[in-house]
Amino acid sequence: MNERNHISRRRGGGGSLMRWIAAFALAWLALAIIQRTLGDDRVELSYTEFKSQTREGTITSATFEGSEIRGEFAEPFARAREGDTTAYDAYRSYKPPLEDEDLLDTLEARGVEVSAVSADDAQWIWYLLLMGLPGILLIGYFVYMGKKIKEGQQGGGMFGGKGGFFGMGKSKAKRVEASDEETTFDDVAGQKAAKQDLREIVAYLKTPERFKKLGANIPKGVLLTGAPGTGKTLLAKAVAGEADVPFFSIGGSEFIEMFVGVGASRVRDLFANAKKEAPSVIFVDELDSIGRRRGAGLGGGHDEREQTLNQILNEMDGFSPNESVVVLAATNRPDVLDKALTRPGRFDRRIALTLPEREARTKALEIHTRNVTIADDVDLENVAARCVGFSGADLRNLVNEAALFAGRRRRDAVTAEDFDDARDKILLGSERDEKLDERESELVAWHEAGHALLAKSLPNADPLQKASIVPRGQSLGATEQTPERDRHYYPKPYLEDKLTLLMGGRASERLKFDEISNGAAMDLKQATSLARKMVCQWGMSDKLGAVYFAVGEDHVFLGHEIAQEKDHSDETARVIDEEIKRLLDEAWGRATRTLEENRTKLDALAEALLERETMVGDEIDWLLDKVEKGE
Repeated sequence: MNERNHISRRRGGGGSLMRWIAAFALAWLALAIIQRTLGDDRVELSYTEFKSQTREGTITSATFEGSEIRGEFAEPFARAREGDTTAYDAYRSYKPPLEDEDLLDTLEARGVEVSAVSADDAQWIWYLLLMGLPGILLIGYFVYMGKKIKEGQQGGGMFGGKGGFFGMGKSKAKRVEASDEETTFDDVAGQKAAKQDLREIVAYLKTPERFKKLGANIPKGVLLTGAPGTGKTLLAKAVAGEADVPFFSIGGSEFIEMFVGVGASRVRDLFANAKKEAPSVIFVDELDSIGRRRGAGLGGGHDEREQTLNQILNEMDGFSPNESVVVLAATNRPDVLDKALTRPGRFDRRIALTLPEREARTKALEIHTRNVTIADDVDLENVAARCVGFSGADLRNLVNEAALFAGRRRRDAVTAEDFDDARDKILLGSERDEKLDERESELVAWHEAGHALLAKSLPNADPLQKASIVPRGQSLGATEQTPERDRHYYPKPYLEDKLTLLMGGRASERLKFDEISNGAAMDLKQATSLARKMVCQWGMSDKLGAVYFAVGEDHVFLGHEIAQEKDHSDETARVIDEEIKRLLDEAWGRATRTLEENRTKLDALAEALLERETMVGDEIDWLLDKVEKGE
């Protein structure tokens, strides 16, 4: 994609004059220093040599300046020592801090022309030259900046107007032509509602008169929200590819600089350029970097960021109905945005992007595998079914990792095995090189066997896909389940079985070895978090009833609600803790009883995992059926 900066090349007269003055002064100062230090080609004489040359009559002049003596020779002087054969016309020497009453008589006797220069005057001149000039330039700079600030109060900006000082106020937005952007809505899988809203924006930009005739006004701002990787920037690129209008793209952080006022000036320049080429689209990525709530945190806000935000608010309010300029913005943290930014009249429309459903994941995999050679054993629908919770970016990464696996294995096409390994790498990490010792392998085998057996035994558990004791990343083993469908509704029996399954690894270790280990740390973390949500947010506690408690919620800003008042009493907090513990204890009891009742199957499954390391769902079904029949 060819992108080019859309930056005006106009230059303000005042800025150009200031640059010329500064360049001239610096050049003059550098020339004076060079002339002072390097331009005086004189031979350095010791005081003894100076007096000796005076007596011999080779010196014609002597000028005294403090302790320094300099002058000229009657004829070129060559010092034939140390390989120095250069002929000098002038000399320099220094008088020691001792009185030499015969020196003046010797000079006069040899007809040497004697003169003197005030050392204090010379030092003052050089002090003014070296130290005073930068001060004068600094004063001139502040005078110039004061003038620009005054202009800024009238709309120009300290760094604004026609670019400001050294063009710092210029917008860094990239201008994208529709012909340069090849992404369209067909390249975005799923997100039907979001694409429909954006198609209306594109239609208005292409034929605004059709909407104006009906009295309709296009939204001034469209806010794209959603988790990272859901396709916010991709949709913005699709708008650029679909709409035959100028498209300006910039990241929110590109507005912010060290100097206060630069960001506001860049906002003015960006909107001015967009208005000149209306109808047009402005896209601001990561809007939360400049649009965070003002006055949050300890010590107040950041002046530069807040001025930039204020300027955006002013520019969006300044649109008149006939200016067909639409502002697209993307953020994954809409909760931190300033309320003035999201009110009607600024960002009128909010488009929420969600993680893709199973059908959309399949479509995304088809898009990402267009240029990838896929083997016949690859079923993209099955791959999509096993990628619950993957975003569009995650799916693209999955395809790339699978292709890398196939390349390392010198295959001609990407196989189902490559996709399986790529998924395990993304979720669990790369396979470790080191192997576990016998004792640890047994612990991991019974731990994973406990999870796997409960996944096959509990009525509401998701179908078991695979169990493995191969160490990956920070995990020593894994049990994989694949939901039959994407879930949005979680009934209490399903959640209770989920808690039971999470306790299965720890319960299995206890049954087999009569001890517990740290291997269940992540299981306990997930179980406790799930139980807390059941009690505090989903009203699944008989003691507390249908009440929502805002506990354990993260705050975006330190100090935003630093003294937040609790919405429940200490007695209620104690009951919450008791209810969480009750749910976990009940899950532990169900897991232990279920495994005890199926102890033969548990041991057989663990022994099989020790032998094979990895077993898929069909293999586990065959083994458990064989054990049940007593074979």
